[in-house]
Amino acid sequence: MTMAKRIKLRTLLAGGVFTLLFVGLIGKVYWVQVVKADFWAGEAMKAWNASETLKQERGRILDRDGRVLAADAAAYTIAVNPKLIAKFEQEHPDWKMADRIVSKLHNVLGAPEDELRKAITSQKDNGEYRDQREIRPYGWKIDKKLKDRLDAFREELRKNLGIKDVGLYFMEEKKRYYPKDELASHILGYEDKEGVAVLGLEKKLNEELSGSEGYIKYQKDGARMQLPNGKVDYKQPLDGKDVTLTIDEDIQFYIEEALRTAYDKYKPISMTAIAADPNTMEILGMASLPDFNPNSYWDKAEDLSAFRNNAIQSLYEPGSTFKIVTLAGAVEEGLFDPNAYYKSGSIKYSEKDKPIKDHNNGIGWGENGMITYLEGLKHSSNVAFVKLGYQMLGKERLVKYINDFGFGQKTGIELPNEVSRPFSLDWPSEVATATFGQGKVLVTPIQQVAAVAAVANGGKLLQPHLVKSISDPNTGEKVVTEPKLVRQVISPETSSQVGLYLEQVVSDLKDGTGRIVYTPGYRIAGKTGTAQKVSRGEAGGYAKNKYVVSFIGYAPVENPKVVLYVLVDEPQIDNAGGGSVAGPIFKEIMIKSLQKLGIEPKLNEQDRENAEAAGAGVSSTNGGKKTVLTATVPDVTEMTVAQARDRLGQSKFPYGVLGKGTKVLQQLPKGGSVLPATQRIYLLTDTKPGNVPDLTGLSLRDALEMCTLLQVTAKVEGEGYVVSQKAEKEGDRWTLRLTLAAQDQPAPSDANTAEGENTEAGDQASSAADSQTEEAGAE
Repeated sequence: MTMAKRIKLRTLLAGGVFTLLFVGLIGKVYWVQVVKADFWAGEAMKAWNASETLKQERGRILDRDGRVLAADAAAYTIAVNPKLIAKFEQEHPDWKMADRIVSKLHNVLGAPEDELRKAITSQKDNGEYRDQREIRPYGWKIDKKLKDRLDAFREELRKNLGIKDVGLYFMEEKKRYYPKDELASHILGYEDKEGVAVLGLEKKLNEELSGSEGYIKYQKDGARMQLPNGKVDYKQPLDGKDVTLTIDEDIQFYIEEALRTAYDKYKPISMTAIAADPNTMEILGMASLPDFNPNSYWDKAEDLSAFRNNAIQSLYEPGSTFKIVTLAGAVEEGLFDPNAYYKSGSIKYSEKDKPIKDHNNGIGWGENGMITYLEGLKHSSNVAFVKLGYQMLGKERLVKYINDFGFGQKTGIELPNEVSRPFSLDWPSEVATATFGQGKVLVTPIQQVAAVAAVANGGKLLQPHLVKSISDPNTGEKVVTEPKLVRQVISPETSSQVGLYLEQVVSDLKDGTGRIVYTPGYRIAGKTGTAQKVSRGEAGGYAKNKYVVSFIGYAPVENPKVVLYVLVDEPQIDNAGGGSVAGPIFKEIMIKSLQKLGIEPKLNEQDRENAEAAGAGVSSTNGGKKTVLTATVPDVTEMTVAQARDRLGQSKFPYGVLGKGTKVLQQLPKGGSVLPATQRIYLLTDTKPGNVPDLTGLSLRDALEMCTLLQVTAKVEGEGYVVSQKAEKEGDRWTLRLTLAAQDQPAPSDANTAEGENTEAGDQASSAADSQTEEAGAE
């Protein structure tokens, strides 16, 4: 073949190849641009498009006055760069970068050093150091306060080492923050670090609080800059709704403060208190101990009891506070004659069942045990209520009133996990013991409060509620919770009459089992309760020396504004009773709450004039009994003596200065206490032992605290408040003998002091249904 033919053949071959390639290219272009046009256009859009999530704010939870109880706050997650830190260790071992970072994170976060070292030396499966590692859980969503400490440390490293990136980073996030820490923790619940709502209103109202995320989608160029004429898709985030509660932060604080003091003193299994407006059943305060801090909920992970809201989740035999139901039913049916006589002590109500005894060993009261039914109420006589409930009302009507007052049914309060238990009174003994709150009827504290509120408000059973309103910040819409009537249980006339009877349980300073809460100027209706607990042992029956003690009541009687219930489960003291244990807690919370609501003591003009003239708040009633105007003690600790004198002078409290210092180191009684305005306030200005001042009027705790401060040995007789003191020499040592008596009561040597505060003993019940069930403790 000639050279020309070869060249021609090669040219044709090359041209054919290029033609085929061109045809193939055209085919590919056609395939891409026409056949798969939609697919590749979509892929291109993915490359051009950018999207960002816009986070919403979770709704706030506020108290009734708009004070924030829960809200979103800035949080920071700490991360380290193991690859960079390893590089520093290799190139600059003298920097000791790893040791520095581990030491600082350990000191600030409290994280174990071995875990921190694992984090900063973290490697991938192939052995390469990671570019970033978060410090979890210790450095996960920490507060700005901690972040600022670490930020200062990072800046110091940058400055000293002359480098910008030291391998320590802060990622800004959000977390749920509870500015009052433990306050109302069972009501609020919490949101965990994963953003999951747990417990309380956070969980119940999660849908309303959550809101919804937004986003922005736009087109970008190769430099990731938004294209000027590109398409933009935007959805605005919707913030969650704000929830305003019925809770009053101050009243909530009064409740928790009083409970914590008593919790430390009595060391019970648990304590519960609920305050509400009986006219609307708005919950003003609700607390249960033990509790938790929602900002650090993980600290109580091993103590599940801290997360239990006993106000709605625990069932108790109510004891004598339940007698209010029996009393209201008997008054409504026209069966209660306060002046009619009956024989107290014990009652044989059935041929087959053992007698039921009164709590004073079945002795009863009065001549040969004969007292009136009103006196029986004041003494908390079980026999009186067996006669009223079992014999007069009878099973059918008694059960009707128990049901009508809401027992055996959930109240419907806006909290998750509320419990209730239906009851059935099948035997005569079960009916008889139910009349005074033992046996088959188990109740929750919230049921008790709703029932007694009905007695206070004119007979209307209302649904308790915590949510006052819900506001949508996106639309401005506001939904207000209105009081919800469940049913009319008793007539307004019966309600008023029962209130007057219950008031005498408190105001009768001789026989009233509730007299410990008596406060001049305030009309308080109340009832004590002491219920034996069922034994968990094989023998069954009721346990000895294990009681649930309580106090429930409302004030002012003439126009009730607060209904309050206090319950203490197994206080660790002998002869525990509703009056002696729960009563003082009730009184402290009630008086502070009334004053917070602007309800002042109502003394007549002559009383006020006498009080002002005396300069000490003392006046005399027409009956000649001493009446004392109460006031809140100001806190003057850390003030100079001159400042403290001026402050106490304004409040008209008398005072005494102990020591020669110029600054008040401690005061007794403490600031915030509600006391008669005649009570002397002692200001301790140095810690040297010295002469003991007159301690008359101080509570036992304050008197013993004063003796401890002054290094004086004390011996105590009686209970209540100091009425006299005497120094006695025993060998080479002096001791101070303190005699105490109940407030506004004579000294213990007076024969009347013991009445109404008897230790309820006697034969105990052998089983939950045994008709011998009795109350124990001071009623």
